[in-house]
Amino acid sequence: MTGSGGTALKNDPAADARPGPAPPPALDIRDLRKQYGELEAIRSVSLAVADGEFVSLLGPSGCGKSTLLMIAAGLSRASGGSVTIGGTAVTGPRRDTGVVFQAPVLLPWRSVLDNVLLPIEFQGLPRATYEPRARDLLRMARIDAFADALPHQLSGGMKQRAAICRALVHEPKLLLMDEPFSALDAITRDEMGVELLRLWQAFRKTVVFVTHSIREAAFLSDRVLVMGRRPATIVEEVAIDLPRPRQIAMTEDEAFNRHVRRLRRAIEENHG
Repeated sequence: MTGSGGTALKNDPAADARPGPAPPPALDIRDLRKQYGELEAIRSVSLAVADGEFVSLLGPSGCGKSTLLMIAAGLSRASGGSVTIGGTAVTGPRRDTGVVFQAPVLLPWRSVLDNVLLPIEFQGLPRATYEPRARDLLRMARIDAFADALPHQLSGGMKQRAAICRALVHEPKLLLMDEPFSALDAITRDEMGVELLRLWQAFRKTVVFVTHSIREAAFLSDRVLVMGRRPATIVEEVAIDLPRPRQIAMTEDEAFNRHVRRLRRAIEENHG
């Protein structure tokens, strides 16, 4: 039912059923540019990542992937364009964003638990409220037995598990990961990929994951954005339509390797 001007009346069931505006992307980057003096690092990159999506940025070292991620994290400034998280502009580091770096960067004099709780201290949040969550994360990452250990007592993979727990402890909406497993051996790297997906399935955070490993990108992601040579651009987008949960055994399957071959072709065509 409408009024004389065609406006839906308040008691119109059809009007009540109409969907509201779509929520903004978890991460929205538009026409992003980055210049270091005469060096153009990023050229007009645009991308959108949906809430709960796992997206990888794939490309060889030096193509600008990490620079793009650091701008999204608010740790580096863009020369132009815009970055929004949940519809609000990124102007610096944010509480709703967690970052995992290439190195675990754990403070050597603090226990594993105290390292995980570091963001809580920085943000002035009550430790008593977040310590149970920190311990739950350590348990889910299977390093709860090392909560009181110092970082030098942990293996490389265990240190990165602690770093992931630290990035999740303050309940961010977006997790940005900059080649977190690149320094690990192949077997440990595979194990860490499975562990990461297990945590992701549990919390369903939005993840943007930087990697130069084609196999890793195909295994982890819902979508892979292939980066071109510097200045960084996105040259191809590949949807990874493989079932979840994923296990390492599936990397032997033809469906998985078909995605690997497509990603490899995209890299070779754009990097020679």
